[in-house]
Amino acid sequence: MDALLVTILAAAVAAATLLAGSAVSVAAAPPAFFVFGDSLVDNGNNNYLMTTARADAPPYGIDFPTHMPTGRFSNGLNIPDIISEHLGSEPALPYLSPYLRGDKLLVGANFASAGVGILNDTGIQFVNIIRIGQQLENFQEYQQKLAAFVGVDEAARVVNNALVLITLGGNDFVNNYYLVPFSVRSRQFAIQDYVPYLISEYRKILARLYELGARRVVVTGTGMIGCVPAELAMHSIDGECARDLTEAADLFNPQLAQMLGDLNADIGRDVFISANTNRVSFDFMFNPQDYGFVTAKVACCGQGPYNGIGLCTPASNVCPNRDVYAYWDAFHPTERANRIIVGQFMHGSTDHISPMNISTILAMDSRH
Repeated sequence: MDALLVTILAAAVAAATLLAGSAVSVAAAPPAFFVFGDSLVDNGNNNYLMTTARADAPPYGIDFPTHMPTGRFSNGLNIPDIISEHLGSEPALPYLSPYLRGDKLLVGANFASAGVGILNDTGIQFVNIIRIGQQLENFQEYQQKLAAFVGVDEAARVVNNALVLITLGGNDFVNNYYLVPFSVRSRQFAIQDYVPYLISEYRKILARLYELGARRVVVTGTGMIGCVPAELAMHSIDGECARDLTEAADLFNPQLAQMLGDLNADIGRDVFISANTNRVSFDFMFNPQDYGFVTAKVACCGQGPYNGIGLCTPASNVCPNRDVYAYWDAFHPTERANRIIVGQFMHGSTDHISPMNISTILAMDSRH
C-alpha cells in the first residue's frame, strides 16, 4: 500500500510540475513585434511594389539562411530579424506577404518600406513606396484581421503587449533635403529650422502610433549619415565624413530624444524608448578594429570610391568576408554590424538606449 501511495504521490508531483511548466511556457510566449520605417528595417514589403527601392536581386541575401535575396537591404539578417532572435520568435512577416495570416498574425508584422521618411515628399524619386501614414493605416487593417482571428479583446491585448520598432529620419536628409543642391526643402528651410519641423511631424506620427495601441516603442535616431560610403564617395575630402549631413544628424538626434521624453511625460509612462544609433555607429566608425572590422568606410558591395557609388548589383565588387566590413552597401550595415547595434539596444547603457534597454523592458513586462 505504501508503495502504491508513493507512486500516486510521484505521479501527482509530476503532473503538477508539467502543468506549472506549461503555465510558464504560456506566460513566457514572446510578445508580438511590429516594425515601421525605412530600408534599414524593411524585410520585403517593397518586393510587392513597382519601385526602384528594392533589394530582391543577388548579391543581397548572400549570407541569409537561404542564401537568396529577400528584400532585406543586407547581406543577411537585418535589425528586426536579430531583435526577433532575442525575443525567441520567428521574424515578423512583411505586411504585404500573402503568408501573413492565421497564427502568423500573432507573431506581429513588418510594415516598413525602403525609401520612406517622416515627410511625405521624402523618397518621391522611388515612386511607389509605403509612406508612413499608409504604414499606420496598414497597422489598423492588420488589427482588424487579428481581431477576426482571435477576437477584439485578445487582439487589443496582443497589440498593447507588443514590442514596436520605428526607424525614420535618415531619408529626410539623404533622400530629400540634401538629395540635390537647392532642393525644395533646402530652399524652404535652413537646416536649423528643418530639423524642428521634422521633429514636430514625427511627434504626430508617434502620437498616432500610441492611439493605435502601441505601448512599448523603440525609436531609433539616425546613424552617422555623413559617414556612410555613399556620402563619403560623393562629398568626402580625405576620408572625412560629410560635414553637412553630420551637422544634420547632430541636430536631429538630441531633439528627437528630447521630444520622446516630452511625449512620455505627457502620457505619464515610458512608452517611447530612445535608441541612440548615432552613438553605436560612432563607436565602430572610429574604432573599427575594436569590433573586428577591417573598415567602417568602404562598403562590401558596390563600385567607385568607397564602393559607395550606385547600387549593389550582380556586377558590383563584393568582398569575400562580410564579417570584417561594417557596411554591406552604400547605405546599409552588414549583418555583423546589425548584431552589434541590436546588442546595444538589448543590453546597452543609457548612453545607447534610454530610459531603459530592451532586455529591461522584456523583464518588466513579463512580470505583469
